[in-house]
Amino acid sequence: MLIRGQGDVDEGLQVLLALDPRLEPIAAIAGPLPLRLGSPGFAGLAHIIVSQMISRQSAQAIWSRMLSAMETVDSDRFLALDVAAVSQLGLSRAKAACLRTLAETVMSGKLDLVAAANLPAEEAMALLTALPGIGPWTAEVYLMFSGGHADIFPAGDVALRAAVGDAFSLTTRPDIATVAEIALAWRPWRSVAARLFWAYYAAKSGRNALPAAQ
Repeated sequence: MLIRGQGDVDEGLQVLLALDPRLEPIAAIAGPLPLRLGSPGFAGLAHIIVSQMISRQSAQAIWSRMLSAMETVDSDRFLALDVAAVSQLGLSRAKAACLRTLAETVMSGKLDLVAAANLPAEEAMALLTALPGIGPWTAEVYLMFSGGHADIFPAGDVALRAAVGDAFSLTTRPDIATVAEIALAWRPWRSVAARLFWAYYAAKSGRNALPAAQ
């Protein structure tokens, strides 16, 4: 099952509310859920890597510098940048190394990121997380927002864990395993449930933690 338009998100939410009535007050606070769908490929995954663990504003600034340096962000243009040019982008050393390895793997033909986005989730996750610097959160967000997978819940996301804990009045922020277990109730629309809790988090905290799609 894939999400390809806003109608899919809306349909998924209605199914979730029928599956789990506890979500109704959460949805009332969250408001409309965004589609936030980009295209699969090097740019889509690179944008997620750039955005990890930094503010939205900082990520946007780095991405703007990448666009200025390359015009179009793709694997061959990234590899064409010399060391000095990469150092001017504002990337951490780890992220620069991760992007270079990713670009080399794509250029070698060992990885087709468009094809990977269309694989079953478990197979795609194994393929993506085998790359240095790409962990479960990065792979999950790529499959959700570049591949349109409908049934993924990034339980390692701090904002999602905080939102689930707050929504269900848990005394402490739940750990990854606990949130993953809770999210099983929302299959096969866990990606819509994630959008719901990101929107709830934004409404409650005033901070938008939804990963940005390229």
